[in-house]
Parts: sequence; structure tokens; C-alpha cells
Amino acid sequence: MNSVSPASVQYGSPSSRRKTDVLRNLSAHQEQTKMGYQGAARDAETDEVDKLKSKLMTAWNNVKYGWTVKIRTTFSRLSPLYLLGKQYNFRMEDDIEDFQKDFVSRMWLTYRRDFPALEGTQLTTDCGWGCMIRSAQMLLAQALLVHLLNRDWFWPEALITHFVEMDPIRSSSPSNMRPFPPSLSASCQPSRIPTPWESLPHRRVLQHPHQEQIHRDILKWLADHPNAPFGLHHMVKLGESLGKKAGDWYGPSIVAHILRKALENSSQVPELSVYVSQDCTVYKADVEQLLDPEDSLSGNKHGGRAVIILVPVRLGGEHFNPVYKQCIKEFLQMPSFLGIIGGKPKHSLYFIGYQDNHLIYLDPHYCQNYIDTSREDFLLESFHCNSPRKMSIVKMDPSCTFGFYARNRADFGALCDHLSRVLSSPAAEEKYPVFSISDGQAQEFHAPEGLAISSFALARHKRSAMTKRPSSDEFEFL
Repeated sequence: MNSVSPASVQYGSPSSRRKTDVLRNLSAHQEQTKMGYQGAARDAETDEVDKLKSKLMTAWNNVKYGWTVKIRTTFSRLSPLYLLGKQYNFRMEDDIEDFQKDFVSRMWLTYRRDFPALEGTQLTTDCGWGCMIRSAQMLLAQALLVHLLNRDWFWPEALITHFVEMDPIRSSSPSNMRPFPPSLSASCQPSRIPTPWESLPHRRVLQHPHQEQIHRDILKWLADHPNAPFGLHHMVKLGESLGKKAGDWYGPSIVAHILRKALENSSQVPELSVYVSQDCTVYKADVEQLLDPEDSLSGNKHGGRAVIILVPVRLGGEHFNPVYKQCIKEFLQMPSFLGIIGGKPKHSLYFIGYQDNHLIYLDPHYCQNYIDTSREDFLLESFHCNSPRKMSIVKMDPSCTFGFYARNRADFGALCDHLSRVLSSPAAEEKYPVFSISDGQAQEFHAPEGLAISSFALARHKRSAMTKRPSSDEFEFL
């Protein structure tokens, strides 16, 4: 009979002790492994936090210093810069920030894709042909901002955007315009434009509710939807009476008349109208009739209506005549100036400022996705450009349209006085003024149906010393 000693009972056999040791060691190893995993997880979490902090600091430095670097490499620090009547001096840091707020706050209308098809067509994009309409929309948007808010308004989120370098879409040749190939929309897609919300924590910078509502209302009126009064669909429809249709190229003179028709047909801003000059002349009585038709004969000088004054001109033959440089600069220094619908050959742009002999512009040649503005909280960043650009003024196409704003008769009187001084300045190089201001009313002029009134075609009869040129419609550019 085998006997078991007390020691064996307490401690077990040698084999049992070995099993116990193995289990104990395994348990200790598992505990250490578990603690190691937890430590590794904590380390990984710490690394992720550090990476996030690094990204945020990079983004913040991009916001804080990216614009400064861009401004100092793009623009001179020695010369003042003018943006729609406001002056900036980049030797001062505060002016760089103020310029950022001002520039980014301007509304930016570009090519869009995948919007509801234009009436009578299958077109769901204006890429390749609609840039002149977009430039006109940007000028109208500026007028609406000034009219419904004021020139000092700025978009609060303008300061949290960061500079993104983008390459515009090149224009297509007319032979490739129609019919549009199925792949057009895809071929027009540039590299995706990153937004500030991809680099920074998403946060809304609050503005006054009334101002934010007006900001959004203007974008809704300009939306790419058939019901938008100033949207692409309505503008194209109004262009039909001037002989234009979707897919055609539009000139700066034609879009001026389209804007006039759009304001006449809208109910959103009944106190605002558009005057388009004839034969390169602004007739005061005609403008005053629009400013306050009820008091036009009573002599009331403080009417409550407002007017956008559009002046289509041609500043040279096939190329821009440099003698008009100074006059354009003088216009861009005026607080009442709304900008220039123009561009360079085959490339429409919206000019809003200058420095030295370079024009500053907003470029519509970026194809972005359609934004449904009927949504209550649609995103705003794609309607604001954070990439200031410039071009030499001598590269400007000679066909363009100037825009001015007068809130009432008193403003219009002051505007006429200022324009008279600029247009008749002894320092002016041009032999003939860009346009003229005249008392009284213009004679009725009825253009054949489907033909836009060409300011240059009428003005050339008055300027016998100038070389004979074709009408502005032959100088239409994309």
C-alpha cells in the first residue's frame, strides 16, 4: 500500500509542482501581456493625439501664415492694392488680414456640374461655355451685397479659410462645344478642392442672423435651379430673346442686358433696377427715372430706389489699348464701383481690384459640384474663393462691361461728379473718354429682335477718327 507523506499532500508530487509552476508562469505571462497591450494601446492613443495636434498646428499655421506668404510672394509690399474702392498696404500685417476678409467675402460663382438639366436640353453643366454668365452673376452678387448689407460686410468664416493653389480649366474650342460628349462632365473635373473643414475642427463662426440670412438668400437667388431668379437656368432663358442659347458663348454686352431683364422680372429686390448705357453714354434723366419714377418730375433729390449702372465698352481693336489703364485704375478706387465683367481672350474673368499694372480677379473656370441651396444649412465655402490671382492689365480683352451702384439720387449725383472728373482728367492718356455722361434722355433705339444692342456699334459713328471695327458680338469670348 502506497503511503502519502504530509509534505506530499501539502506540496504535491514533483510532477504536480512542475504543472503548478507552468500554470503560474503562464498566468503571469498573460497578465504581463495584457498590461503590455494596454500600454501599447495607450501609447498608440497618445501617438494619435500627438498626430492630431500636429495636424491642427500645421493647419493653424497655414491659416495664420499661409495668406501672409501668398500675399508677399504674389503682390508687392511697396505699392498700395485697391479692391473695389478699399486700399490695402501689405507692409502692415493688419492689412493682410483685412484683405483676406475682404477678398474671401466676395461671392464666387463658377462652373457647376450635375445640376437640373437646362430647359429644352440635356445639359447638366455649363463647363466650357458659361463663364461669362458666371462673371456677370458675380458682379450682380456684389451689387446685392452692397444693396442689402453694405460694402463693409464680410463673411466671418473668411479668416478660417486657408490658401489652396488651384489650376483653372482651360477653355474648349467652339468645334467641340456642341453636341456635348457624355464624358464632358468628367473631363472638366479638376483636382478636388480641399476645404478648410478637412484640416480644421468643424466650427461655425457666428454672424448676425439677419446678415447670414441675406447671405444665404443671395446665393439661393443665384443657384443653378430653374426657380432661381438670377440663376444660370433663368439667365440662359432670358438670353434666348437676344439670340443666345445654352452652349453658346456670351459677350459682356449681352450679359449686361440679360442682367437688366433678370432684375426687371424678379420680385426679390423690387427696389433695385439695372440701367445699361447706350452708345457709350450714360443719360442722367434715364437713370433718374429708374431711381425714383414717382418723383422724377418733382425734383426730389433723395429718392429711395437704387440702380446698377452697366456700361459696355470696347477699349481698343483686337487688343487692349494701354491708354485706358489709368481710367480703369481710377474706377477700381471708387467705393461705388462693382467691378468689371471681362477677361482675357477666350477666358472670362471678374475684375475686382488692382496693384501697379496688374488686375486682381475672380476666375469662374473651376468645375464644382452642384449645391442644393434649398437645404436649410447648405455649405457656403464653395461660393467663396481663397486664392487671389492677378494678371497684367495689358492682357485684358478690350471688350468688357463696367458696373457702378447708386443707392438714390444723391448717390447718383455724387457718382456723376466723380466720373466726370475721372473721364475728363487732364492726366488721361486717351484721346477719347472710355464713356461719357450726358444730361437728358437717350432717343429710343429698337434693335431687331434677337440682336443685342452694341454700345460700340453706335459709338463708332460718333468717333470718326477711330479705325472701323466690327460690332462687339464678333469679339465675344468665353
